[in-house]
Amino acid sequence: MSGTQTLSLTVLPADALIDVPRRIVLHGAPAGARVAIASRTERAHGAPWSADAAFVADADGIVDLSRDAPVSGSYAGISALGLVWSQTPVDGTSRDVFPTPLSALVTAPLVTTLTASVSDASVSARFTQRLATEGVTRREIREQGLVGTLYLPPGEGPHPAVMVLNGSGGGINEPRAALYASRGYAAFALGYFKAPGLPDYISNTPLEYFERGLRWLRDTVRPAHDFVALSGQSRGGELVLLLGATFPELVSAVIGYVPSALVHSAQNAADPATGREGPTWLLNGEPLPHIWENNRTASWAPYDEGPPPHRHAHAMLTALDDPDAVERARIRVERIRGPVMLLSAEDDGSWPSSRYSRMVAERLEAHGHPHAVEHLDFERAGHAIVFPYVPTTQVVYAHPVSGRVSTGGGEPAANAHADERSWAAVQAFLARAIEARATQAGSVAASDSSSEDSHDTDR
Repeated sequence: MSGTQTLSLTVLPADALIDVPRRIVLHGAPAGARVAIASRTERAHGAPWSADAAFVADADGIVDLSRDAPVSGSYAGISALGLVWSQTPVDGTSRDVFPTPLSALVTAPLVTTLTASVSDASVSARFTQRLATEGVTRREIREQGLVGTLYLPPGEGPHPAVMVLNGSGGGINEPRAALYASRGYAAFALGYFKAPGLPDYISNTPLEYFERGLRWLRDTVRPAHDFVALSGQSRGGELVLLLGATFPELVSAVIGYVPSALVHSAQNAADPATGREGPTWLLNGEPLPHIWENNRTASWAPYDEGPPPHRHAHAMLTALDDPDAVERARIRVERIRGPVMLLSAEDDGSWPSSRYSRMVAERLEAHGHPHAVEHLDFERAGHAIVFPYVPTTQVVYAHPVSGRVSTGGGEPAANAHADERSWAAVQAFLARAIEARATQAGSVAASDSSSEDSHDTDR
């Protein structure tokens, strides 16, 4: 490169939690020069992911990704971390950003190398995205029949608690639990199928298992203000609403990511012996009524016979045309005794989470729910709403249980926006819920104290 300028590339902060935004800036390019920047993220297990984009340096020889849109490449528009969310797997087949083995590798940091090239010169910089901040502890739980992982924040506590539940892919959602713990919560990622010592399928899962998990969490961590929230994704989103309605005395708040308003059959995570129209949830040994049961309009044909990529949501919509079946399968969310947050996607290919979330919010309003109800519905986003600054491009995938190929829907940029905004909203929601819980507890304590003083005076 001609001239005396020195090419430099900086990422700030260079090492931080995954949900922290970064600023990526190149200095020292010739004014107006075309600058190519490539990203490559290594993983502790699995294939690396990569993206690239080209920019034009300004009059001062600067490219600032928080200010400048690329002129070509993996993404369009201004996005400070577009070179992260637009990444695709180098092997072309991977979908999971984080490794699946049950070990500490699940929350190993992501290390990304950026390489900027201008004419015949290049420069590199690295940054690290962590799920667990320093001092967070991880403990595998194998007791009382429970299978999960407990993450605790640094410090003595007590800390408010969150139970984290996965969806129809099964397993244990350690990445989200680690991030919750990094933000101050005692986070218990509880597996309920497709994890060591548990069934391979979601079929016939007893709700009493989760009741035991909630009681264990309270007894173990003694949460601040006795606050235990539930956070679940997809079938886990259905589950957290169902648990809040079934065991209301044990649940302080509910966060449903792309949830359902209805109890569903086992679907793609079904035991082949009972089939995808078989029951999912049991209570007192009896299956709960589900939307596919005795449904006069439900049909799998729009999913099975529709053009690829298949959209599961098309079949789900047929089931909503039988109002009697819908009413039988409705989750009685009005029984929940705390605030509720719903995060849905308008282009959800897996099921109509926008419509489901509206059904939940409308039912709560109709019953005069006395706690906060928040619903964020993300335009052009799909089913996979997670947390910020991870790749969002792999929307077509083979289901990890059934193997059926379908799309979760959404556009990568919209999915990235949903990831970022939803996580900020969840943290704010939890902070408000905890404050309300603490205020309520303080009012009860003051009332009890006043009552005791009154009795002392009477005596």
